[in-house]
Amino acid sequence: MTSSASNRGTPPGDGRAPARPAVQRPPGRGSRLRTAAIVIAAVCAVLLAVAGGVAVIRALTVSAGRGQAPGHPAAVGSAVAGSAVAGTGRVRPAVTSLPRLSAAQLAGQRVIYSYPGLAPPASLLRWIRAGEVGGVIFFGQNISSSAQIASVIAELNQANASPGNPLRKYPLLLMTDQEGGVVHRLPGEPVASEKEIGESPHPIALARAAGTGAGKNLAGVGMNVNLAPVLDVYRAPGGFDDQFQRSYSMNPRVVSGLGAAMIKGQQAAGVAATAKHFPGLGVAATEEDTDKLPVTLDVPLSELRTIDEYPYQAAIAAGVKLVMVSWAIYPALDPKLPAGLSPAIVGGELRQRLGFTGVTITDALEAGALQPFGTIRNRARMAAQAGMDLILCSALKPGEGGQARIALDKDYGSGALSHPVFQAAVQRILALRASLRH
Repeated sequence: MTSSASNRGTPPGDGRAPARPAVQRPPGRGSRLRTAAIVIAAVCAVLLAVAGGVAVIRALTVSAGRGQAPGHPAAVGSAVAGSAVAGTGRVRPAVTSLPRLSAAQLAGQRVIYSYPGLAPPASLLRWIRAGEVGGVIFFGQNISSSAQIASVIAELNQANASPGNPLRKYPLLLMTDQEGGVVHRLPGEPVASEKEIGESPHPIALARAAGTGAGKNLAGVGMNVNLAPVLDVYRAPGGFDDQFQRSYSMNPRVVSGLGAAMIKGQQAAGVAATAKHFPGLGVAATEEDTDKLPVTLDVPLSELRTIDEYPYQAAIAAGVKLVMVSWAIYPALDPKLPAGLSPAIVGGELRQRLGFTGVTITDALEAGALQPFGTIRNRARMAAQAGMDLILCSALKPGEGGQARIALDKDYGSGALSHPVFQAAVQRILALRASLRH
């Protein structure tokens, strides 16, 4: 989320957010038939992908006309059915086909659950054993010590290994917000806030160390995803991000370099990084908190692309595995829908313009910004229709995740959600899970 989670029993500052052609040589005469066959096969593959709503964008360059910042490499993310190995640029074997899954199991892979207190409830464990859970997010009230949360994670992993779970070979996505500064769940690294890193004498080295520290800290208790770093470029001292020191800088180049450094450090330690909150909350004023109320950020398109989205190019080039999309409305991109419910922003800006092919994750589904969009079920449905892969249910109520799963299950079964597109999202998620440590 984007602000303190006092309504979920966590202290201020412990919330989700004080809480975006190859040149071919002409074939020789002897190889024309072989080349023609290859071309036909390639065209068929492209047509099948388009028919399924899956666009794998692997641009080698992003022209300035598409918004690339000078000096940054092309946007490169994880493959739709494959995943870059953290910190190496190598790609693991693709998830070429899905296991035989029920609609409920397919739907469950797209949901991140949460629960209250120090022990996971029986309902959550039961759903995990049935293969209906993609992952779990942990908050302050779920953690009393490193030993305690490590024991809980062992229990979750044991449930995931159940013989009745067709996805038992894929580790659960076990995540938290370990940004540094006031936003952290576990004691220890990273200690410095993003702003402190940005103002330090050696910020790149410190950002990389913060990523390494966060990765080792989370991996040490069995977590494998960090909902960090924040890539918002704040505009005014004391604004929404700056009041909690959650932005590296007012300079998009600084945010770009430091965000990429943290991502690389974190993923080299075996923990997937999440760049957030696309396309950016840097212009938000102090009280413009999407956790609490609808927020509209009327930023000109040129400013969004040259400032707010700028750091995502370096993050994607660094191989960031996930991108969290914000719940603010950006009229320059979509005048009616919050970013995470907008196909124009998820599919257009993030996927097509920037070329991100990794896993997208929503901000908190229970956020106040989504009050105009009805029930949890309807919000989950709209997020999936917009192109969001993972639906984050962080109200500390397992039933919230259950409602999201039911909605996706129902709409998949009825055909209201495209089967090829739905399955492509699950493939991306499973590729991410396959790339992480057990």
